Amino acid sequence: MAAVFTDLHAQSGLKSLEEFLSGKTYISGDVISKDDVKVFGAVPTKPGSVFPNASRWYDSISAVLASRFPGKAVGVKFGAAGAAPAAEPAKEAADDDDDLDLFGDETEEDKKAAAEREAAKASSSKKKESGKSSVLMDIKPWDDETDMKKLEESVRSIEMPGLLWGASKLVPVGYGIKKLQIMMTIVDDLVSVDTLIEERLTVEPCNEYIQSCDIVAFNKI
Repeated sequence: MAAVFTDLHAQSGLKSLEEFLSGKTYISGDVISKDDVKVFGAVPTKPGSVFPNASRWYDSISAVLASRFPGKAVGVKFGAAGAAPAAEPAKEAADDDDDLDLFGDETEEDKKAAAEREAAKASSSKKKESGKSSVLMDIKPWDDETDMKKLEESVRSIEMPGLLWGASKLVPVGYGIKKLQIMMTIVDDLVSVDTLIEERLTVEPCNEYIQSCDIVAFNKI
């Protein structure tokens, strides 16, 4: 049930507020809310020491509002006709608190933007690490006079992100010719084996030693 206060500019009204705040910190619940702001707007000045509960509550709300709206109020004035009429503008302002962003309430645009950020963060956190593959390749020389040591040096000289050369050995093919069999580990999203062969291994300067390349095994890690 909603709390009802009347004549908060008068002693009788402040007495009802004092009794209501007995054992309470705020008007509604355990945190400051717009109910507090609305009632605060109806109390023209800080209650005196005879109303300790109301006085303490008034200081708490005043501190929060002061931090949100620093500086002095210079754009409004209240007439001196009486306490009750002077409280009316504040009361009206409190009645319109739904239109004010006193506590930094999020607008629909803010909520939408926050939701998009959370979705992007979730998507990023769920993104799997790029897969890796182990590749075994045969690299064949032009003939039996090809310097296989320089052939291997030319192969290993190729560096690119996501490529790691591994163990190698020379395997006899026939007629005194040997091929280089070499392992490599690649990051799938960064290295294309076909591109590696077509654009690096079988073009200058590597093609001085390399005749062709064949993929012997391709396994996901």
